Amino acid sequence: MTPTSEATSALRTEGLTKHYGEVRALVDLDLDVRPGEVFGFLGPNGAGKTTMIRTVMDEIRATAGTATVLGMDSHRDSVEIRRHIGYLPSDLALYPNLTGRDTLTYFANLRGGVDRDYVRSLAERLDADLDKKVGDLSSGNRQKVGIIQALMSRPELVLMDEPSAGLDPLVQRELQTMMRELANEGRTVFLSSHTLSEVQRVADRVGIIRSGRLIALESVAGLRTKATRRVELDLDGVADPAVLLAVPGTADVTVDGHRVALSYSGRMDTLLAAVTAHHQLLDLSTQEADLEEIFLRFYRGADEARVLS
Repeated sequence: MTPTSEATSALRTEGLTKHYGEVRALVDLDLDVRPGEVFGFLGPNGAGKTTMIRTVMDEIRATAGTATVLGMDSHRDSVEIRRHIGYLPSDLALYPNLTGRDTLTYFANLRGGVDRDYVRSLAERLDADLDKKVGDLSSGNRQKVGIIQALMSRPELVLMDEPSAGLDPLVQRELQTMMRELANEGRTVFLSSHTLSEVQRVADRVGIIRSGRLIALESVAGLRTKATRRVELDLDGVADPAVLLAVPGTADVTVDGHRVALSYSGRMDTLLAAVTAHHQLLDLSTQEADLEEIFLRFYRGADEARVLS
């Protein structure tokens, strides 16, 4: 079986479950990652992110449920799947006595060859030193070799588990640019990370996993609308706090002359419609919710909390 252009999911799981004895590492995981998106998979260490990727990659077998990659069964078609994807594991292991260049040549030959000019371009963008032995490289420079091997075949889907580990901030930003370029070309990036700022900058949608369970699935923009932000308004008159408190998601309203400060979780157009129905808005400032705040809110909440797109 080979992937087709009609496939509506780049990666899909249904009821994916993995138990290690009494430990429930994954519980009924349902995901649908769309072609042409960067999907951020968030959770702290031990939440189940790597177990999910290893199960989809058929490195470990699911206890229950199914997974498909580019329309192919992750177990039955695992060999064919590997011809169409790139993979960067969190526990990257490379041959220490090979240089970075020899390592990439080895992987390229396994794939039947790749565009060497493209490999050279990737190395230049990541500022990778390919002439040293892998065993002599820093962890960040070994990570660069791993990233190049995951991308060099121009895969339809890239799965990256903590790809920014060991990278300096400038290289992290370049990697994020490369991920967006892949998505713009219609390719898909599945990004597993606990680096919230990275996911916030690059992802189209985010899934948050807690103790093996998916507790949120939403666009980054959609998650922000559900988080509390601080809003300050300058109006042409003195506002009635009761009018503002009647807007769902509004709290902690304080009025000081023509200036109003409040906490708000919801769509800004809803709040502004309520305000401008009674006053002329002269100025507005808002402290936008950060993904880290949202992430922590979900982790503090009840296990059964869910946000579905």
